[in-house]
Order: sequence, then structure tokens, then C-alpha cells
Amino acid sequence: MLHKTLNIRGTLTSLETPLVMGILNITPDSFYADSRKQTEAAIEERIQTILSEGGQIIDIGGYSSRPDAVEVTPEEEMSRLAFALKILNAHYPDTPLSVDTFRADVARRCVEEYGVAIVNDISGGELDREMFDTVARLHVPYIMMHMRGTPQTMQQHTDYADMMEDIMLYFAGKVRRLRLLGVNDIILDPGFGFSKTVEQNYALMSHLREFGEFGLPLLVGVSRKSMIYKFLGGTPADSLNGTTVLNTFALMNGADILRVHDVRAAVEAVKIVNQLKQ
Repeated sequence: MLHKTLNIRGTLTSLETPLVMGILNITPDSFYADSRKQTEAAIEERIQTILSEGGQIIDIGGYSSRPDAVEVTPEEEMSRLAFALKILNAHYPDTPLSVDTFRADVARRCVEEYGVAIVNDISGGELDREMFDTVARLHVPYIMMHMRGTPQTMQQHTDYADMMEDIMLYFAGKVRRLRLLGVNDIILDPGFGFSKTVEQNYALMSHLREFGEFGLPLLVGVSRKSMIYKFLGGTPADSLNGTTVLNTFALMNGADILRVHDVRAAVEAVKIVNQLKQ
């Protein structure tokens, strides 16, 4: 059986063992308060935590994509990212970095000026028409997420005739466009919590295996999201156990990358599920 791989900065990385991507939020308003890091010391501490707990990629974001998040200018987003990227480049130059942005120019600058290895776009190219061409020119892996509308309006766009069919067609069209542009490394993210109700998020998770039809790496990001605490009660702070349950299910159903706040718990889930699959 051929295992999926990613070309990360010229190194072929196998996904036979799923990767854990640790979230580094340089935002004042991320939905999970504990994940907001804005001072040099806080950023340093977060990076060390991600790496010491076994995270293989750091996903850095300067624009909160939670529902009703405040609009951030491209200049402000880039300035937040640059602040953290300078710290990462100075102390952790070998760590693969992913930038969480839907803006092509921000993605370009992060890759060209700061050596970022992966572009993570919550809008799948919908919010910036230059994104696909930019990623093709940069020759970096591209994480393409499913979302309707914008972070500000996405929860008004949850009406689907057939949600899975909609999402599969959305990805099929975009994968074809990216392939025609010469993009080789495409990662699919079904977009848990984005333009989906709580019930739709669970329906999506239960159909996760269907994304295997694309033969592409699959990223799952459910960490402490509202599909957990709105279902079980509580807050994002109470949602680690629910996150681990969903991450475990995702790993058993084809997830290749977990994007998480709690790296150690995710790394343990990967180890246990891998052992079960032996």
C-alpha cells in the first residue's frame, strides 16, 4: 500500500504515522482564551510546549476565524505574524511552519520572507482569488478547507440539500484547478465548525472516510470547538476530553494530520491508534 507523503521544504515527509500540528494563535480574540499568545515570552513558551510534547508542525495564525471575529487588516495580520515568525526563525529554524491565512499576499510574504513551509487557507481560495496562483508559484503544500461565506457570516450558510455531496463537489472542482496549475501537495480540511451546525459537524465526522476517495492527505481540526461544548455543555476550556474522543475517531477513519491546541493528548492518541492498527 502506498503511503501518502508531503514535500515539506524539499524533504519528503511520510504520513504513515499521522502528524500533529500545534496551534500558535497570535490573536487577541481567538475563541479559546488559553491559546492567545501575544508577548515574546508567551510565544516562546507556547513553541517550546508544542515541540516538547511532540508536535511536528506549528500552525501560526494572526487572524481569528471564530464566528463574529473582528475584521483584521492585511497589514495588522502580517505585523502579528512577522513578530512571531522572527522568534521562530531565530530559535527554531528547522521546525516546519504553516501559516493560517486566506490572503494570498500574506501567504506569499510568510513563505518568501520567513521560510514558512505550508499555507493553510480556511477559505479554499474563495476569499482571495489570487491564492491558487500564488500557492502554485510558491511550490508549497496547500491546506484547503471547506467553508461558505466568511468567518463573520459562515454560520448563516448551513443550508445544504446534501452536505457531503456539496463538500465533495467543492473539493473536486478545486483540486482539479490546483492540479492544472501544477500544485502537487494538496491537503483537504473538511472544515469542522465552519458553516455547519452542531449536528452537521457530527454527520461530517461520521462520513470522514469518504474523503479517502481523493487519495489526498486529510487534516482534521476539531480542537475544543463548539461542536464539543455545545453538545456536551461547558466551554472550550472543558473540551479536551471531547477533543481527544473525536481525534481518535478521526485517526481511525483516515485523518493524516490533527490540528490541535493540546499536543500531548493528540500525540498519545496517534500512538495508541497506530498500535491498534498493527
